[in-house]
Amino acid sequence: MHLGLVIYGSLDTISGGYLYDRMLVEYLQRQGDEVEIISIPWRSYAAHLTDNFNPVLCRRLKNFRGDLLLQDELNHPSLFLLNRHLISNLQAPIISIVHHLRVSEQHLTWIMPLYRTIERAYLRTLSGFVFNSWTTKRAVERLLGQDIVRCLVAPPGGDRFPIMVGEEDIVRRANQPGPMRLLFVGNVIPRKGLHTVFEALSLLQASQWELHVAGDLRVAKDYVRKLKTRAIQKRWEKQVFFHGLVEDAQLMAWAMNYHVLVMPSSYEGFGIAYLEGMGFGLPAIGTTSGAAKEIITNGENGFLIEPGDYHTLADHLRALMADRDKLAAMSLHARRQFNTQPGWNKRMAAIRSFLTCLL
Repeated sequence: MHLGLVIYGSLDTISGGYLYDRMLVEYLQRQGDEVEIISIPWRSYAAHLTDNFNPVLCRRLKNFRGDLLLQDELNHPSLFLLNRHLISNLQAPIISIVHHLRVSEQHLTWIMPLYRTIERAYLRTLSGFVFNSWTTKRAVERLLGQDIVRCLVAPPGGDRFPIMVGEEDIVRRANQPGPMRLLFVGNVIPRKGLHTVFEALSLLQASQWELHVAGDLRVAKDYVRKLKTRAIQKRWEKQVFFHGLVEDAQLMAWAMNYHVLVMPSSYEGFGIAYLEGMGFGLPAIGTTSGAAKEIITNGENGFLIEPGDYHTLADHLRALMADRDKLAAMSLHARRQFNTQPGWNKRMAAIRSFLTCLL
């Protein structure tokens, strides 16, 4: 097959959505398929709306002569009008990879009707969908007001890292004396909920925990600055560590030696970090909003809290700190949940089969 993939910026961008797209491209290329990356420069949402009238982008997409055109749904503001013209010019079907909708996120109330109108208009131009979760599929169906038939739900895999920790290691780690080691993995932006973690930790004794933050600190600089200031005011210099982007080897080392993954996002289309952490026996703390519930079983392999409910988050952390047997049991459940999930190769093979059937 010869496929095009429309994305913003670089395929190497660090986020769960870009990881998913990258894994798909690499799998398709291993099968002998040709994948042409069509990159649109990152700009503001308003600026992206003008991409629909960009003659260079329009010409490149109209001249695409592959079998199938994939689009990351993140690009919808640049394509919601342009796709209408492509439908009459391209013989290739247009398929969207939907990680989560913009209207599923929290935005200012006055702007939401505009977002819904534009995103709905984009979704109506498509020949088919690849969804990363059942939650995302249902969100799209609600926005369109109809069931979607030509689609595939293919959640991400979690086996990107080699697992070098066994169940005995997990139990031993849970019962180690000292503070409970918490890990936050994700770009440090408001949606990921690190401020909720801070509020919860302020209710606990500082000697009982330490928090390591692994994720891009450049995306929301004002937000990061406020968090760092809060940590200094609370005198958490020896408890909270902002590492920024880290290499996979470092992330693996932390995952093998830490106790809990805490990322109470206001919304996740899936939450690859939860599943990857479970491979190392880390119970995950997410929220009831979004698809975290497709991975996390509350009270068994992690906890689900309401977005922003730092009091409940503090209660859960306090309970795990006081009961290391409970922590060990949840850690083992997390590992066993991971073991039930198909890996990346199987998920990407399902997508390729779906795309082939469309052709």
